[in-house]
Amino acid sequence: MTFVTPAVAVGAMTTVNAVATNSEASQIAAYGQRVSVDGREMNVVVSGDHEQTIVMLPGLGTAAPGLDFGPLIDQFDDDYRVIAVEPFGTGLSDGTDAPRTSENISREVHEALQQLGVRQYVLMGHSIAGIYALTYASLFPHEVTAFVGIDNSVPDQPGSDEPIPTDAMVLLNDLGITRALQAISPDPYEGLPYGEQTKQQLRMLAARNTTASTMVDEMQRASRNFQDASGARFPASLPVLLFARENDTDVAGWVALHDRQAASVDRGELVVMAGDHYLHHTLSAQIAAETKRFLDG
Repeated sequence: MTFVTPAVAVGAMTTVNAVATNSEASQIAAYGQRVSVDGREMNVVVSGDHEQTIVMLPGLGTAAPGLDFGPLIDQFDDDYRVIAVEPFGTGLSDGTDAPRTSENISREVHEALQQLGVRQYVLMGHSIAGIYALTYASLFPHEVTAFVGIDNSVPDQPGSDEPIPTDAMVLLNDLGITRALQAISPDPYEGLPYGEQTKQQLRMLAARNTTASTMVDEMQRASRNFQDASGARFPASLPVLLFARENDTDVAGWVALHDRQAASVDRGELVVMAGDHYLHHTLSAQIAAETKRFLDG
């Protein structure tokens, strides 16, 4: 009987991972359009030709925002111009050495919108984009007409000071262990409204981007970005609509935190939904309908 030592097994996984990563690089298909920001290229997906614009910002670790937001874009682009921004280090956008602070990310996204000639818009953010949006709205208050949060992070939420184990993530990826585990794990896109080609692109971009230096830097700075946002509020005059999942077992008082944020502005509203953190994967129709009602009001 032949036994494979752990070192040999890991070596084989590392080799397979390197070969697969190189092969996938040529299979990633272009989508969206690229705009110049700080001497680099940022990818954006623009859909719909209407007067009012909704700008979508992704959560932390979303490898391909322009594809991930696809179900929500499909629900909105009959009534709005939708721009899904892929910040540096995500999707098809370039990486960057600029620190992933809330201010840097906000200014880069703003420059991309300036390049597109967009001057006023609704800002829609998922997860940690709710923290970035606080900085964004303070920097460009005359451009943001409303904020819509999709299970968005809020200042001072419990656990926000805990570091993300990026060193372990990078090591597992480099050794090929992450790819091996994914091969035997359930399909994370099973039952979601994505075609097979899009699912494959999402997987390949996740393998390429999730432990690349730009995204790792953003993960490492997450707790500091939360700290910098402590006590921050949106301008009282800014309309705010928040969608929050009803049963968040990870963050104590999740719904109450969002209820408090909605109450901090003159016109704020909270819609509690039954779903997981990526509400827009399964509840895009409801999110679009509630958003349209709120914005029309």
